[in-house]
Amino acid sequence: MRTYVLVVNLIAVLSTAATARLIPVTGADLARFGVLTLCAAIAIEGTRQIERQREYDRAPSVAYVDTKAVWSVAAVIALPPVLAAAMVVVTYTIAWLRIWPHQRPVLPHRWIFSAATVLCGTQAAVVVLSLGMRHYPGTPDSGLLSGLGDLAVIIVAAGLRWAINTVLVMIAIALSSPPKSIGELFSGFGDQILEAGALGLGLVTAVVLVQANPLVLVGVVIALVALHRGLLLTQYRRDAHTDATTGLVTKRRWRQLAEEHLGRTRAGRKLGVLFLDLDNFKTINDTYGHPNGDVVLRAVGDALRAEIREQDVCGRWGGEEFAIVIPDVHSEETLRQVAERIRHQVAVVSVALPDRDAVLTDLTVSIGGALYPAANITSVDDLLVATDTALYRAKQGGRNRVELAPPTQ
Repeated sequence: MRTYVLVVNLIAVLSTAATARLIPVTGADLARFGVLTLCAAIAIEGTRQIERQREYDRAPSVAYVDTKAVWSVAAVIALPPVLAAAMVVVTYTIAWLRIWPHQRPVLPHRWIFSAATVLCGTQAAVVVLSLGMRHYPGTPDSGLLSGLGDLAVIIVAAGLRWAINTVLVMIAIALSSPPKSIGELFSGFGDQILEAGALGLGLVTAVVLVQANPLVLVGVVIALVALHRGLLLTQYRRDAHTDATTGLVTKRRWRQLAEEHLGRTRAGRKLGVLFLDLDNFKTINDTYGHPNGDVVLRAVGDALRAEIREQDVCGRWGGEEFAIVIPDVHSEETLRQVAERIRHQVAVVSVALPDRDAVLTDLTVSIGGALYPAANITSVDDLLVATDTALYRAKQGGRNRVELAPPTQ
């Protein structure tokens, strides 16, 4: 993984250096670069709260959607290559200062790698544009688009830039945390449509910058902020039911679903509930830090999600505690088998902590369970009390074990 990152960084530096002197920089280019930088700074500042939330909620296995690509795409179309590369560095630097430090830490080498993948795509786009466009970069006298041919070249260049960046990032994700399937690797890939929108706005921005009054770019900034706020509204509705750290349902949503399942439990059927507590989690937080503790919680959440059925509901109850609703449990023995299977699944979880150059293994979990209906269990509250009591017995009994509430009726 380290070798791969270093190779990509080296390619980014060499390719940027190779194109830097391809086209000389004029005073007008510097003025346009200044306008783009100002617009980028305003847009990033206006959307930083939303970007913080997006970055925090994004799973590590999902490629980051770079909506600030508007400005670097406009730069690669309308400015000399060296300024296009500078715009990538500028936008990532502003984002680093205004967005990422306020959420889960983004280490410098990850930031450098992200910028390097964009630079690699940018230099590929430079080659396509310089070979295919009649006037590259455009000027107010020559214009930017001289016909459909130039438009096609720009679309190809922008697509190539996106593809190279995305492929390099996906390879890094696959190397750092090998997916269980191709589907898992490409989960959330549909969000890339947002970056396609950013690429389109980048083209509009480049045309306005070269051929119109730069004041029109105020409209692009407004469009970006509005796009983000529209995205945030939808995302908040989804996030109200989703725990940001693990991707499991929240405590409140879990209880709602548990009530619904309990209400649908028919005569002769049983509903099981499991409470899980990750053993000695405080030691992990104290030793490796809370950000790495979140990484462990996320890995355990992924393991639980992979082990349960589609109709089961797994949620984060709080801290290092998890809760699972299991409809249509045939017997107490079935519930115990499910709990033991989950316990063994957690035991084989391996969590890489790149910033500590460490891998955590041998995680254990204590589990308490109960069935509905049963003696003195007629509601979700009764189930919670019974499972919590069983969990307490499991922890008192030495941890890394399963305990169930007293036998059912």
